[in-house]
Amino acid sequence: MRSSRTIALLALFTTLTLSAQDSDNSLDSYISDLKQKQFTYDYEKNEAESSKLRDTWIAPINLSYTYSRSNSNPQQPGEVETRTAVIKMDQPIFQSGGIYYGIKFANASREYSNYSIDVAKRKMIKDAISLLMQIKQSDLKIKRQRLQIENSQIGLEQKQEQYMSGQLDSSFLDNAIIELNIVTQNLYDIETAKERLISSFYTLSDLDYEQARIPQLELLSREEFLSENIQLQMVDAQVERDRYSKNMTITQYLPSVNLTAGYTSTYASNNFFANGERNYYDYGFRATLPLSINTFRDIESARVDYLKSEVVKQDTVVKLDALFTQVMQNLDNLEKKRLLTIKNEELYSKLLKDTKELYNAGYKTEYDVSLLQNSLEIAQTDAKIYEIDKQLELLTLYEMYVNSTD
Repeated sequence: MRSSRTIALLALFTTLTLSAQDSDNSLDSYISDLKQKQFTYDYEKNEAESSKLRDTWIAPINLSYTYSRSNSNPQQPGEVETRTAVIKMDQPIFQSGGIYYGIKFANASREYSNYSIDVAKRKMIKDAISLLMQIKQSDLKIKRQRLQIENSQIGLEQKQEQYMSGQLDSSFLDNAIIELNIVTQNLYDIETAKERLISSFYTLSDLDYEQARIPQLELLSREEFLSENIQLQMVDAQVERDRYSKNMTITQYLPSVNLTAGYTSTYASNNFFANGERNYYDYGFRATLPLSINTFRDIESARVDYLKSEVVKQDTVVKLDALFTQVMQNLDNLEKKRLLTIKNEELYSKLLKDTKELYNAGYKTEYDVSLLQNSLEIAQTDAKIYEIDKQLELLTLYEMYVNSTD
């Protein structure tokens, strides 16, 4: 209980940041250059698509040119050459707020899409760092397993001596052999798993896993996690986008006014027109009020989308709050395990000291000293393994947490 309260209090006063030695390193460096280029193109495409969407209310100016030759008129011998150039414009100038909401919708869509890219990029960075952490942890597990193998070998040698002297029967010797085989096979499994992690890491990153350092993540408060959460920011952008989409849908069924204008220049040979050329223009206004049987259904559908996005936002807060609570509980349990290994470390350290003194006095064997030395190193290694487990838990929060250092 005391450990849980300690973590909760620490969480209120600390934030998820990079340690001092990592502050100069960009987290983008954990993913490969090719991955970074892909995200760069995603941002550029989103910018282009958003600009295109923002300016859709600006109607195009249509230019056309026609050239033809014919002898279809029997009253006029010879061919008639005709050239026609036309410029037409049909530009909305009033849409009952549709132009304004269309621009707002485009900007909100750009922001939402950028957040979507940010979320995907953060997940990839998190995956790369997680793999790197697990690789570093695998090195510790390999070290720990080799120490266990040494202890099993010592135990086997002790059993062999006791068996040869008649102090034990063969079943104890068989068990010692089986135990050695099991811990050795476990080492092979850990080494195989590490190679898989390395292979996965190199699909995401250009870094040398042996030289790369993992960022040191710290605790953060629940308030900070929720207020600076990229998932919530993306949901906020979605709410804004759906709100403007609802307003746009409404304006589609309200009056609109377009400015229309055109200019036509036609030339025909063989005196088809006076002087063979004719130019004229036109301009005016066009007012529209669409009447559709689906008007209210369309508006209601857009309104429901907006209301749903509000509910999704509230639900996301609930999920993130539960996630934070779960991570804090996991950290509490890991801290308990780490403290237990520290107690074991203290115990083994005392036993080792006493055993060395007895060994020097001739009351203990070298086996006894080696066993306790390895057990002490195993406890120290376990503490480091649990520290990385805690970092992996914090990484779950980091994936969604943003601040000025990112």
